Amino acid sequence: MATADTLDGRKALLQHAIPFVAWLLALELLPPGAGSYALRSALGLALLVVCRPWRYYEKLRPTHLPLAIAAGTGVFVVWIFPELPLVRQWPAAAEFYTRWGILPPWSLSTPPVSSPYAPEVAGWPLALIRLLGSALIIAPIEEYFWRGFLYRWLIERDFLRVDLFRWSAAAFWITAVLFGLEHDRWLVGILAGIAYGLLCLRTRSLSPAIWAHVTTNLLLGLYVLASGDYRFW
Repeated sequence: MATADTLDGRKALLQHAIPFVAWLLALELLPPGAGSYALRSALGLALLVVCRPWRYYEKLRPTHLPLAIAAGTGVFVVWIFPELPLVRQWPAAAEFYTRWGILPPWSLSTPPVSSPYAPEVAGWPLALIRLLGSALIIAPIEEYFWRGFLYRWLIERDFLRVDLFRWSAAAFWITAVLFGLEHDRWLVGILAGIAYGLLCLRTRSLSPAIWAHVTTNLLLGLYVLASGDYRFW
């Protein structure tokens, strides 16, 4: 017979995993486009509100906010730097990154050449939903799953008993690599997973990693809208 602690653990697992799994399923089942992204954002927000995974974590401490913003900004810079015009001065490096760093090497897909989220295609309301959904919905969903749940679950199945500052090399690197492979730019995605993971360990809290991820996605979206470089969307 399941104990109360076991049932609470299963409930916590579902509360962390359901929004993320639903997001991935919607990504696969819905056709690509700004309208579908708006639906996924609405679904993700609804499931976050229902599941409330934040109940298991302390709020962001004001002293952690500058570090979170700095980390998120650093990840943003690392994310776009290999594809800036400056790097084209070294054609071999640019070609190597384009060939091997965008989409996993074994992927049968190709990088998109245009974006359905551009305001001239989707309209500004859906473009802004893309911006806010990426920053305020999917970023927390990912952090609750990857750092809040998976990292600790790899250490101990009763993951709520695992402190966020507890170190496990295997769990850390597995989480960082899988997080990177979830993204099309998998090399810098792994670096982002490392940065967010280290932030959790350094602050002993998940909230700074969430706000760092929010910062990264917000800056990336603003950069895309300002520059028209929709490769990142």
